[in-house]
Amino acid sequence: MLRSIGIENVAVIEKCKVEFAPGFNVLTGETGAGKSIVIDALGAVIGGRTGKELVRTGAESAFISAEFEYSPEITAWLSDNDFSDPEDEFMIVTRRVGADGKSSCRVNGSPVSVAQLRELGAFLIDIHGQNDGQKLLAESTHRAYLDAFSGADAALTEYRTHFRKYRDVQRKLDELLLKDRDKELRMEELRRRIDEIADAKLHEGEQDELLARRALLKNSGKLTDATDSAYESLMGGGDAVGHLADASVALSKASAYAPELEAIAERLRSASADAEDAAETLRDFRATLGFSPAEQDAIEARLALLQRLERRYGSVTDCLAALTAATAELDSLERLHDDLTELTAALEATERDCRAGAQSLTALRVAGAQSLETRVAQELAGLSMPGAKFVAELTTTDTLGEYGADDVRFLMSANAGESPGRISKIASGGELSRIMLALKVVLPGGGGTQIFDEIDAGVSGVAAGRVADKLRGIARGRQVLCVTHLPQIAAAADSQYRVEKRQSGDRTFTAIAMLDHRGRVDEIARLIGGDAVSAATLQAAGEMIITDK
Repeated sequence: MLRSIGIENVAVIEKCKVEFAPGFNVLTGETGAGKSIVIDALGAVIGGRTGKELVRTGAESAFISAEFEYSPEITAWLSDNDFSDPEDEFMIVTRRVGADGKSSCRVNGSPVSVAQLRELGAFLIDIHGQNDGQKLLAESTHRAYLDAFSGADAALTEYRTHFRKYRDVQRKLDELLLKDRDKELRMEELRRRIDEIADAKLHEGEQDELLARRALLKNSGKLTDATDSAYESLMGGGDAVGHLADASVALSKASAYAPELEAIAERLRSASADAEDAAETLRDFRATLGFSPAEQDAIEARLALLQRLERRYGSVTDCLAALTAATAELDSLERLHDDLTELTAALEATERDCRAGAQSLTALRVAGAQSLETRVAQELAGLSMPGAKFVAELTTTDTLGEYGADDVRFLMSANAGESPGRISKIASGGELSRIMLALKVVLPGGGGTQIFDEIDAGVSGVAAGRVADKLRGIARGRQVLCVTHLPQIAAAADSQYRVEKRQSGDRTFTAIAMLDHRGRVDEIARLIGGDAVSAATLQAAGEMIITDK
């Protein structure tokens, strides 16, 4: 149950706190005073969509805080979401919305996401807003109402699991059938690609190696002259290696008389060995410089092949990846017949599961539709529509869809003897409100607190009194909060709050106050007579107020 709500800088409400009582609570006040702002604030604090438009002009942020009594569902949710055991008497839920539209949410001081808050909010409050009646006009919503009444939600969840699998298998089968249609052409193309890349026998770095070799061959003449000259100096007529060896021997002998010369002799022996090694390396390098027109042509041809493959597939890495992919795809196409057979069998199996699930849904809906028609008709009779007939029409087809094989739509006739027709064509605004209220009564309840935002739209007279009785009846089992303009509904409340707009300077403020008996009489008299409140109107208002608890 909702114990209280604190509102700061929300639209025209600068700051207020309202404590709600058990039973039937009503909010009354002039049109535009801010009654629906309270409902908007409650919607925001249970995770509803909101934005910067909620923030009072000139304020940095809007802040809403609500206190709720604990219930087993709330305690279980807190435990499932790793909250510590409650220490306070009430659960406190807050939401702050900045002027930039960003918001933060907390439960008992701990931050939660909007999605978590919305999940928790389902156990706290069920808001029936002014637009819910309009939703009833959309026949696409009727199935959900019937399923909720029929207890078909679990069966629907199971069916949708089968249907998603069925749809996934169907998609894969369609893809394979498309491949099968062009299979031969594709396999021929893949084989050409595989042969082209595989025959090339590619390896990383080959192109760089070939370019280097080509550059070497192009300059082989200059390199031959240079290496021959260097080799001749080291080993030929210049005999640099021999001279270094001779110098080393001479100094080694002289070191017998001057020991310090041995170090120089050792350095010359090392230099002689290095020079000899360099000469041998030059000789080997010189042997590679033999110019061959055939090798030159082979290098050019290989480079041209690599460049062609590069243009077609990318780098060598990309070519090898394309080879792997083409091989895998070819293998897949060669197995296509087996895969088609397997998927066709899987599709048949999943379709059987879907058909069975759809039949179960249909059975639940048929039984639920009959009961729903009876229950809604009973409720409408109690709402001054005794001749109304409500029909939950179910049409079952062979086509499987997201929600089974049934089309659902509600029909009604407002008066005895008339044929049922579409609600959108037949129901007036007041009748629509009463149908919606009847559905709210018979459908499983949502959150602990039921909120009705102007359920009285289009209702007056005797029907208004019946709606008031119905709301009071609902409030016997749970807390109800209702925004109303009707004196009959206000008079039936256990607790009444007046929402009043005031002006101070150039700013507008909204104040909310719980009314005592005298205040209720004055407010209900205003609802009856507007500005023209007389002693008779006051007396009538006092007599209307239901005081039994």
